[in-house]
Amino acid sequence: MLYLVKSPAWLQKIFKGRVWKMDDCEKNIYLTFDDGPHPEVTSSVLNILKAYNAKVTFFCIGKNVVAYPDVYKRIIDEGHAVGNHTHNHLNGWKTSNKAYLENIAMAKNYIDSNLFRPPYGRMTQKQQRLLQKNQFQMQTIMWSVLSGDFDKKLQPKHCLENVLLHTTNGSIVVFHDSEKARESVLFCLPEVLKFFSEKGFSFKKIEWKSD
Repeated sequence: MLYLVKSPAWLQKIFKGRVWKMDDCEKNIYLTFDDGPHPEVTSSVLNILKAYNAKVTFFCIGKNVVAYPDVYKRIIDEGHAVGNHTHNHLNGWKTSNKAYLENIAMAKNYIDSNLFRPPYGRMTQKQQRLLQKNQFQMQTIMWSVLSGDFDKKLQPKHCLENVLLHTTNGSIVVFHDSEKARESVLFCLPEVLKFFSEKGFSFKKIEWKSD
């Protein structure tokens, strides 16, 4: 499985108009979790976050919010941010603009947020521009660091190394609160929180004001 752990500058220049890192001169890190909510994994993640008073952003799949409304409500009640990750985890490169936007709109019925993250990081520039207009007015959030917790061939300790070696002020870090990522994310998360907390970092949720 081929992917970039750290988002390079050239990639960010190609895909302009997307947020790859938060402009933050303070010692803040922005942890994000994709593909939930999951009844067990998300609940475990929330328990770990509470122990460190960390606030994060969950990019939720609409159909999972429908399936597990109590877990979604807990995310909100505990002060975390949420974002739209489509209703059915669609790949924008393989989906027509109309079908893609309709799927995001479906998820928007259950996820009240102006934040969007494309599944697999794949959406066209046209899709991005359409999302920023009219009834959507959504900001596309990408990432600085990809933990690799979804990669079953990657040992949890190597997933942890990916995050510890590449994360800095303002970094947006991707984890997954999904069944596939269970072992790695539950191993890595407490270690990441402990490591950066001891270095004086805080963990913040992503908040974005529409123009």
